Amino acid sequence: MAGCKVQLDFSDSRCSSCASYPYYIILGLILVHYATLSMHSQVTQEKCKVNKISSKYEHCGLHPDGVRDLDCFTKYPWSKLKCMWKPGKNASKNTHILVIQPQKGNYCRVYKNINKSREEIPFYKNHYLTIQIFENSQSKNCTKAVFQGSPESLQRCDPPNYVKFTRHSGKLDINVSWDQNDVKHIMSYSVRYKALGSLQWNESPGMSQNKTTCRVENLNSSVAYALQIHCITNTKCTQCPWSEAYTVPSEVTSQPVIVNFKETDVANEKGTRLVSITWKVSARDLHDGYIVTIGKESGEAPIERIDTIQPSITLILSYSAYSVSIQSFNNVSISPAVSHIIPLREDMDSMGDDELNVTVHNNISFKIYWKDFLLKKYVCYCAEWREEKTKTAYKSFYLKGKNYYTFSLLKEPLKPYKRYTVSLHVRPNKDTCNMKHLNNSEGTFASTKFYFMEGTPVSGPANISSYNLTQNSMVLQWSSIPEEDTRGFLLGYTIHYTENHLRGTESENNITVDPNVNKYELKDLTSGTTYQVQISGFTSKGTGKRSEPNFFTTTQEGSFKFTSIIAAIAVLAAGLIFGPPIIKRAKVVLWPSIPNPGKSNTMQKIDRPCELELLEVINTLKAEEWETKSLHIIEKEAVAPATILPAMLPLLCGLDKRGDSPGITCNWIQTETDDATGNISPNNTTDTLLETQQTDLQSFPFPFPSGYTTMEMFQQVMPQSITAVTQDMESDPEDADLTVFNPKPGLDYVRQFSTSPVSDSDHLSTIL
Repeated sequence: MAGCKVQLDFSDSRCSSCASYPYYIILGLILVHYATLSMHSQVTQEKCKVNKISSKYEHCGLHPDGVRDLDCFTKYPWSKLKCMWKPGKNASKNTHILVIQPQKGNYCRVYKNINKSREEIPFYKNHYLTIQIFENSQSKNCTKAVFQGSPESLQRCDPPNYVKFTRHSGKLDINVSWDQNDVKHIMSYSVRYKALGSLQWNESPGMSQNKTTCRVENLNSSVAYALQIHCITNTKCTQCPWSEAYTVPSEVTSQPVIVNFKETDVANEKGTRLVSITWKVSARDLHDGYIVTIGKESGEAPIERIDTIQPSITLILSYSAYSVSIQSFNNVSISPAVSHIIPLREDMDSMGDDELNVTVHNNISFKIYWKDFLLKKYVCYCAEWREEKTKTAYKSFYLKGKNYYTFSLLKEPLKPYKRYTVSLHVRPNKDTCNMKHLNNSEGTFASTKFYFMEGTPVSGPANISSYNLTQNSMVLQWSSIPEEDTRGFLLGYTIHYTENHLRGTESENNITVDPNVNKYELKDLTSGTTYQVQISGFTSKGTGKRSEPNFFTTTQEGSFKFTSIIAAIAVLAAGLIFGPPIIKRAKVVLWPSIPNPGKSNTMQKIDRPCELELLEVINTLKAEEWETKSLHIIEKEAVAPATILPAMLPLLCGLDKRGDSPGITCNWIQTETDDATGNISPNNTTDTLLETQQTDLQSFPFPFPSGYTTMEMFQQVMPQSITAVTQDMESDPEDADLTVFNPKPGLDYVRQFSTSPVSDSDHLSTIL
């Protein structure tokens, strides 16, 4: 059994050893790999001959896509030479070779296996150096870069390692710091700038007066700039390269605008309020955020700065007064501030009465005391007191086990007859009674008012007036006495009134009202009586100055008020002045006048001599050319009696038209009548013609319906009258052959008219 055990133990040990072989092998391979890499990555250096190096790398050339921008420098005091370059686009690892060749001699030094873009090499103080960097030296695509320089020109002072820009009012302030090895050698620095996106730098670079600060002026506030900085060269700083281009954004010039201020009470937290402020800024200003500065109006610390990226803020504050300023900013400028005062909250009704009381000892000492239930919760307090429109004074204190505190040796003595407001704030933070933060750090317990010394009011109420005057009463109304004139707590008003008679005034009546009342009705007065009224206020020290006397008269029984009489007179005068035009205009609109036919335009034209252009006034005219020397009657009809034509033709006298010859009048009517009847002599007078016209009008076969004749009626009668005339002519064949009288010798044609469109079948009637 023992041998079995040994065999078993041996077997287990052997198997375990065999299982660990692969792990050791892997670990060994990793170590060999890293050792090989370390050997290859280590930079090696060796001496060389210049002619051999030149021939070995003669196939390497300068190329923009190859290794480039080789730059070498040293730091004061003389130390190693630092060389930096930019690798080519096709560079591979461990292929850079650096060759240093002094100006004198045929020797050089080669640095191989460089896998970085920089290298430190020994500095040759007394030799002009030529330094070459080769990339892909074993390849046909080998490229190189060359640097040459003397020892005195290789000492460099680097650009600043920290830069801060501040812009305001078209100016740019620059504050820099340098490397600690360079700062003792740099005396000043210069800057150059250009508008962002421009290709050309400013030709007049700014120069600092010292090694840290510099100001550039006459910039455009709304333009962003690119700016570079370098030191001014000297014997210890022979190289001062330009820094990288810094971007300087435009100024923030627009003041924020507060668009909303909201204040609400915090639920279940008496003496605190939730204040929300929202603002906006101009869209043209590029800003990174906002700075909100808040402090107490009393000046008590702290003045807290809050940075936010949101255009709003919400705070939990006490009822004390606060000042808030808001600015927008970017990394180079801060906008003008907008200020807002969060006023003192004096409505302490929710706190209850007599929560806080004051006892004044003298003008530099007073004591406050409050309800003792605060003792269990608070030990840190702050009291604030102030006169109206003056700066608030304050005192924070620690108090345990007492509910009163005395303030003595006040910096500003209390003034007599001036009202003061005192508030007590409680602070829950027991570590320190001086606040570390303003937000949600205190609440207002109570507030009250007090006087150091009271007096009587120095003025009475103003603007005393009366209304609702009756025979035995009137209502008085007045304005309150200003607080600065009361000189104490106003306890009420006294109304002094007496009857005013020619024989003098009678005994005075006084009525007292509460201080919050500003109107009162006087009753049991005498009708038609003038009363003298004065009002005064009173405090605990007595009655103050009365107001100026005012006189009011009650109305008399059975009489009208004087004001009513004046109003009636005014109404009557207005009616007399403005009544007739209004009535006339209303009559024209509502009842238009009916014209008198006797005065119509048509009748007026009939009654006076006129030109006759008979054939032009008919709407349905039609003109045709006829023979102008004779008249041919196509169809004969019975001629109307000769008396009709003279009676009818005067109606045509009113149809004169513009442009007719003045010589053509109605005188031709008489000639035509004479020829038709053969009874009327050419020498008859106008009176005879008018008598004939009047007689014939009475016997006219188509009487007008009324004395008012319209043109439409006249046109309806004309064709029938003409027909009657034609029939009369037909009945007398002897007169059929008529001699035509042409009133216008120059007329080339005879016009005809009818009430219907002319056709070949129409009866033609001609009036000469």
